[in-house]
Amino acid sequence: MKSKKQLGIWMDHSMANLIELTNENIVANTIVAQVGEQDEPLNTHDESMIQNKEHNELSAYYKRLGEVIKDYDDVLLFGPTSAKSELLNILKDDHHFDNVKIEVRPSDKMTENQQHAFVKDYFLM
Repeated sequence: MKSKKQLGIWMDHSMANLIELTNENIVANTIVAQVGEQDEPLNTHDESMIQNKEHNELSAYYKRLGEVIKDYDDVLLFGPTSAKSELLNILKDDHHFDNVKIEVRPSDKMTENQQHAFVKDYFLM
Protein backbone atom coordinates (compact mmCIF):
# COMPACT_ATOMS: atom_id res chain seq x y z
CA MET A 1 0.00 0.00 0.00
CA LYS A 2 1.35 3.39 -1.01
CA SER A 3 1.56 5.83 1.86
CA LYS A 4 -0.16 9.16 1.44
CA LYS A 5 1.96 12.24 0.94
CA GLN A 6 0.76 14.84 3.42
CA LEU A 7 1.61 18.52 3.53
CA GLY A 8 0.61 21.32 5.88
CA ILE A 9 1.10 24.92 4.79
CA TRP A 10 0.95 27.77 7.27
CA MET A 11 0.64 30.83 5.11
CA ASP A 12 -0.09 34.49 4.85
CA HIS A 13 0.45 36.90 1.95
CA SER A 14 4.19 37.22 2.61
CA MET A 15 5.39 33.66 3.22
CA ALA A 16 4.42 30.01 3.42
CA ASN A 17 5.90 27.45 5.78
CA LEU A 18 5.66 24.02 4.15
CA ILE A 19 5.48 21.19 6.66
CA GLU A 20 5.64 17.69 5.20
CA LEU A 21 4.68 14.80 7.43
CA THR A 22 6.62 11.63 6.58
CA ASN A 23 6.36 8.63 8.91
CA GLU A 24 5.50 11.00 11.78
CA ASN A 25 8.67 13.03 11.04
CA ILE A 26 8.59 16.67 9.95
CA VAL A 27 10.38 18.08 6.91
CA ALA A 28 10.02 21.86 6.74
CA ASN A 29 10.70 24.43 4.03
CA THR A 30 9.71 28.04 3.39
CA ILE A 31 8.56 29.91 0.30
CA VAL A 32 8.76 33.68 0.51
CA ALA A 33 6.40 35.81 -1.56
CA GLN A 34 7.99 38.59 -3.55
CA VAL A 35 4.91 40.77 -3.11
CA GLY A 36 5.68 44.45 -2.64
CA GLU A 37 9.41 44.04 -3.11
CA GLN A 38 10.80 46.31 -5.75
CA ASP A 39 13.94 45.86 -7.79
CA GLU A 40 13.85 49.53 -8.66
CA PRO A 41 11.85 52.34 -7.10
CA LEU A 42 8.61 53.17 -8.82
CA ASN A 43 8.70 56.81 -9.83
CA THR A 44 4.98 56.96 -10.23
CA HIS A 45 1.94 57.66 -8.17
CA ASP A 46 -0.18 55.45 -10.41
CA GLU A 47 -1.99 53.37 -7.80
CA SER A 48 -3.48 50.98 -10.38
CA MET A 49 -0.02 50.16 -11.74
CA ILE A 50 1.24 49.38 -8.25
CA GLN A 51 -1.83 47.23 -7.49
CA ASN A 52 -1.44 45.39 -10.79
CA LYS A 53 2.21 44.66 -10.03
CA GLU A 54 1.32 43.35 -6.57
CA HIS A 55 -1.49 41.21 -8.02
CA ASN A 56 0.94 39.66 -10.52
CA GLU A 57 3.47 39.01 -7.76
CA LEU A 58 0.81 37.38 -5.58
CA SER A 59 -0.31 35.22 -8.52
CA ALA A 60 3.30 34.07 -9.02
CA TYR A 61 3.51 33.20 -5.29
CA TYR A 62 0.32 31.11 -5.49
CA LYS A 63 1.60 29.42 -8.65
CA ARG A 64 4.84 28.42 -6.87
CA LEU A 65 2.77 26.94 -4.05
CA GLY A 66 0.58 25.08 -6.55
CA GLU A 67 3.67 23.50 -8.11
CA VAL A 68 4.56 22.06 -4.71
CA ILE A 69 1.01 21.02 -3.75
CA LYS A 70 0.38 18.99 -6.91
CA ASP A 71 2.82 16.33 -5.66
CA TYR A 72 0.78 15.58 -2.51
CA ASP A 73 -2.35 13.57 -1.69
CA ASP A 74 -3.54 15.52 1.37
CA VAL A 75 -2.89 19.22 1.97
CA LEU A 76 -3.83 21.37 4.94
CA LEU A 77 -3.82 25.15 4.40
CA PHE A 78 -3.87 27.22 7.57
CA GLY A 79 -2.89 30.67 8.76
CA PRO A 80 -4.19 34.01 10.03
CA THR A 81 -5.06 35.74 6.73
CA SER A 82 -7.32 35.14 3.73
CA ALA A 83 -4.34 33.92 1.66
CA LYS A 84 -5.22 30.27 2.34
CA SER A 85 -8.76 30.71 0.97
CA GLU A 86 -7.51 32.69 -2.02
CA LEU A 87 -5.09 29.87 -2.86
CA LEU A 88 -7.81 27.24 -2.41
CA ASN A 89 -10.11 29.09 -4.85
CA ILE A 90 -7.33 29.17 -7.46
CA LEU A 91 -6.57 25.46 -7.00
CA LYS A 92 -10.27 24.48 -7.22
CA ASP A 93 -10.38 25.91 -10.73
CA ASP A 94 -7.39 23.84 -11.86
CA HIS A 95 -8.13 20.19 -12.73
CA HIS A 96 -4.54 19.20 -11.89
CA PHE A 97 -5.67 19.31 -8.26
CA ASP A 98 -8.84 17.21 -8.61
CA ASN A 99 -7.19 14.25 -6.85
CA VAL A 100 -5.60 16.30 -4.07
CA LYS A 101 -7.63 16.57 -0.85
CA ILE A 102 -7.20 20.18 0.25
CA GLU A 103 -8.64 21.51 3.49
CA VAL A 104 -8.52 25.01 4.97
CA ARG A 105 -8.40 25.67 8.70
CA PRO A 106 -8.21 29.02 10.47
CA SER A 107 -5.35 29.63 12.87
CA ASP A 108 -3.57 32.46 14.57
CA LYS A 109 0.05 33.41 14.20
CA MET A 110 2.09 30.45 15.43
CA THR A 111 5.66 29.59 16.28
CA GLU A 112 7.38 27.00 14.14
CA ASN A 113 6.85 24.34 16.85
CA GLN A 114 3.15 25.21 17.10
CA GLN A 115 2.81 24.89 13.31
CA HIS A 116 4.48 21.46 13.36
CA ALA A 117 2.20 20.31 16.21
CA PHE A 118 -0.88 21.64 14.36
CA VAL A 119 0.02 19.61 11.24
CA LYS A 120 0.79 16.45 13.26
CA ASP A 121 -2.48 16.74 15.17
CA TYR A 122 -4.45 17.23 11.96
CA PHE A 123 -2.97 14.31 10.01
CA LEU A 124 -2.63 11.84 12.89
CA MET A 125 -6.25 12.19 14.11
